[in-house]
Amino acid sequence: MNHPGPPQFMAVGETVQVAPRDPDPEAEYTWRVKSAPVSSQLSLGDDPVVDFTPDAAGTFVLELTGPLGVDELTVRVFPGELAPGGRGAGSSGQSGVSGMSGVSGVSGVSGVSGMSGMSGVSGSGSGALGPKREGTGGGRPRIRLSGRVEGDTVVVEADPQPNPNSTTPREALDVEFLVDDRWPVDRSKVDVDGWTLTLPVDAFEEKTRVHAVSIDSEYSVADAIEIRVKGTTVDFGEGVRTDGGHAPRAGARQIRSDGGVAAESGTKQVETGRLYEPPEWSKDVTLYEIYVRGFASDDDEAANTFEAIEKRLDYLQDLGVDCLWLTPVLENDHAPHGYNIVDFYDIAEDLGDMEAYQEFVDTAHDHGMKVLFDLVLNHSARQHPFFQDAYKNPDSEYYDWYEWQENGEPGTYFDWEYIANFDYHNLEVRRYLLDAVQQWFEVVDGFRCDMAWAVPFTFWQELRDRVKSQDPDFLLLDETIPYIPDFHEGMFDMHFDTTLYFTLRQVGNGHQSADAILDAIEQRTQVGFPDHASFMLYQENHDETRYIVECGDEAAFASAGALFTLPGVPMLYGGQELGQRGRRDALAWDHAREEIQEHYRHLIEMRSETPALDFRGGIDRIDYEADSDRVTAFRRESKGQSVVVVLNFGDAPGYVEIDADVDGTNLVSGERVVDEGTVEVESVAVLEER
Repeated sequence: MNHPGPPQFMAVGETVQVAPRDPDPEAEYTWRVKSAPVSSQLSLGDDPVVDFTPDAAGTFVLELTGPLGVDELTVRVFPGELAPGGRGAGSSGQSGVSGMSGVSGVSGVSGVSGMSGMSGVSGSGSGALGPKREGTGGGRPRIRLSGRVEGDTVVVEADPQPNPNSTTPREALDVEFLVDDRWPVDRSKVDVDGWTLTLPVDAFEEKTRVHAVSIDSEYSVADAIEIRVKGTTVDFGEGVRTDGGHAPRAGARQIRSDGGVAAESGTKQVETGRLYEPPEWSKDVTLYEIYVRGFASDDDEAANTFEAIEKRLDYLQDLGVDCLWLTPVLENDHAPHGYNIVDFYDIAEDLGDMEAYQEFVDTAHDHGMKVLFDLVLNHSARQHPFFQDAYKNPDSEYYDWYEWQENGEPGTYFDWEYIANFDYHNLEVRRYLLDAVQQWFEVVDGFRCDMAWAVPFTFWQELRDRVKSQDPDFLLLDETIPYIPDFHEGMFDMHFDTTLYFTLRQVGNGHQSADAILDAIEQRTQVGFPDHASFMLYQENHDETRYIVECGDEAAFASAGALFTLPGVPMLYGGQELGQRGRRDALAWDHAREEIQEHYRHLIEMRSETPALDFRGGIDRIDYEADSDRVTAFRRESKGQSVVVVLNFGDAPGYVEIDADVDGTNLVSGERVVDEGTVEVESVAVLEER
């Protein structure tokens, strides 16, 4: 199957890059516009990869002809004024295309949902093609789909929510349902009534998918449900090549069931499942980033770097770490960070070999730890042999693999001089990188995806379908700076919380009050992330100055408390718990600051034993009085437990009066910290409500 994937939601003036999936670079692919709105004058070129920019609102059906037949791609296009963040006709925003040299990833430079569409099947949102409605606004709404089976009928219900800043009542939100193009469905049997879509189980064969957006003054990130016959085998049409012999992992399924929702209709047992939930195992872990050339470089006895790191796994296990992210381990140029890759299929010689890496992963698994592979797909090193052959040589077979500027230099970002951007319009590039993805997928538990904003959305969608069709518990973590809500739509499970990172720095430096931390958490919803999105919380990484260096000891202790009490998944950068001051230096194991280590041990243990700090736990502001704006307080609640968290970024103990009836024992330190309703907090206090 070369089907280009799920149809797209977008707005006039936005752009999405469409391409055949699982491509054969030797084959011929052609595109044409099969149907379009009456006012459209759009035509497509002869290239196999097309940057599609609609010129009219309505429904487009694009037709892809390839060696495996003809496939259709439905693109649902809203008026430009419905584009998120005010993008659309006349704007410079682009969606779903990798940027050329000098174009950086800016929050909101996205907006294509990447979900499916079906011409003629829409709900109450069909009115969204009309003029912008009065009295609405305030940002992107959100949506969540749920599915169930009632007798012979599948029911998909949408739960739209207005943006917190919108004046639109929830009941006034529009919803558009779109059914996936990739599997045969009797469309005449699909019925939409407001926020509910129904279809009989005999309307499809083995599976289908339903996608939807909510519409206010902007359209939302889409959500999706899969409907399938129980026991349906993995569909290699999702993007895994059958000629390579890649088999699904044992027991792999494509969806996670909605709590066992299933029904039997005659001989057809049907179930539904949500597609964009993060893996269960990823919700409660403590992540730990290892800078591979500095973490254990003091070990002169280990046979290789992986063995040296392996010898530290007992320490990490004792600390409470259960997921490891290693900076790139592939063959690279001179830069020790490893992000300038010269071989996407081989382990760097200075670190070890494939056998040593596999042994490390296996040992980590024995310690109860998952391993994330740092996946770099936007560029290669300029020392990569393909680039070396292509540079200033238009006759090279690799010349079209790269983006080129008018001056003959490669496309890149931020004037980085050692890398060159791949050109995703080239099917050979896509094939080369997809095969690399498959190789490393089979070794690890997830990908941390570097510079995710610089790779076309549709490529990430293909990558996700490829790995999730083999292992739905494989984790996909994106680095986008700033973060982009659309990347939770058929692309990634977890996102760098770059807004919280920046806010923690601002608070630590005294440039903002501590309450700004709560503003940062609320911003997730305000910019349009769905409620089921997952976030990685961090205060430093290999690219940043150490937090303790920039903000001082007291703020560092409080910031650590924030990481382990706010909604999300905390991440430590190797050495953070030691009081390490150098960003990429060899870790000073012999000079570790015991009080910092113990602080992190207590935080990790406390989080694991406090149900209110659960991934799904709610967060609310509370009334409090403090003698400094370096202090903030909030409530977390889940699983029948409620706690009040008080953070103090100041240089001296803070005294806080809170409007809550709490037990006086700090769950972090075990000490009594409440006296007649006043909390004394040095850095972080977690207090259980009575």
